[in-house]
Amino acid sequence: MALTGTYVPSATEWVRNNVEEYESSNGEKGGTLPGTNYPVVVITSVGAKSGNLRKNPVMRVERDGAYLAVASKGGAPDNPEWANNFLAHPEVELQDKAEKHTYVARLLEGDERADWWEHAVATWPTYASYQEKTEREIPLFLLERA
Repeated sequence: MALTGTYVPSATEWVRNNVEEYESSNGEKGGTLPGTNYPVVVITSVGAKSGNLRKNPVMRVERDGAYLAVASKGGAPDNPEWANNFLAHPEVELQDKAEKHTYVARLLEGDERADWWEHAVATWPTYASYQEKTEREIPLFLLERA
C-alpha cells in the first residue's frame, strides 16, 4: 500500500538534494551519502507530528531482503526525527535503486538487536565510532516487506 499525504522536503539542503537526485534517477545518482562511496536507500515515512510525508537517505544495510535503519545521526546526542516517525507510523516505503516497496519498521531489542548491530558495523564500520560519541543506545529499526 502506497503512503499518501503531502510530501514536505527536508529543511536540510543536502538531504533534500540527495533525495531529489536519487528518486529522479532511480538511484543511479545521489546513491551515496555525501563524502562517501557507500550506498544509500531512500525511506519515506509519515511525520509523527505533522502527518506529512518525509524522505531521508539512509545507509544501505540489508540482509535476506530485510533492511536496517540505523538511527545514528552521526553520534549526536539525540535521535534523527525519522526515528519518531517510525515509532508513530511504522509503515514506510523504501526505495533501493529502482525498486520501491512498502515495509513495516520495528524497533529491535536484545539478541536480535545485537545481531543486527554486528551486521551494521560490519557493513559500515563508522557506526561503531558513532556509538562511541553518544551516551544513548543508537536505535535500530528492522524494515520487513509488508
